[in-house]
Amino acid sequence: MIENHRLRDMALELINCQSTMSLATARENRAWAAPVYYVYFKSGFYFFSSPDSRHIKEAMECEEVSAAIYPAVSSWQEIKGIQMSGSTSRAGLGFAAVGALRAYNSKYPFTREFFKAGEVLDLENFEKRFKVRFYRFDPSLVYYLDNGIKFGFRAEVLLAPGT
Repeated sequence: MIENHRLRDMALELINCQSTMSLATARENRAWAAPVYYVYFKSGFYFFSSPDSRHIKEAMECEEVSAAIYPAVSSWQEIKGIQMSGSTSRAGLGFAAVGALRAYNSKYPFTREFFKAGEVLDLENFEKRFKVRFYRFDPSLVYYLDNGIKFGFRAEVLLAPGT
């Protein structure tokens, strides 16, 4: 059996190598999923989205949402991914959000293309330019899946101490 810390490392490697997370919500027995670019920072998944989007409206209304991260693969043996449930909230303007924005801009250097040379890439400018807000998904339950270990392999993992 694979040790818990090794599974956590494998999950974090997958999380840090991917760029898109599918955020799933539901309201009145109708499900919805939306892809978002994310960065994993300080035990949370940070992303930008329109406050008027369906997934954000529903995420703000309900206590729990789910998310999935997985790479594109060409065979069932290569299927691996992350399944999570948790909550979504505004990231705010504190130190964690500022650090997450720096990590986001580093992970997605193309973000600089939307700003003039010398223009500050801070939350305020980002939100004004794109009419978006910065959100944080906090997982309460995380599973790592990997058919490379064995068909149907799925194990709960703790991504960081205290998560």
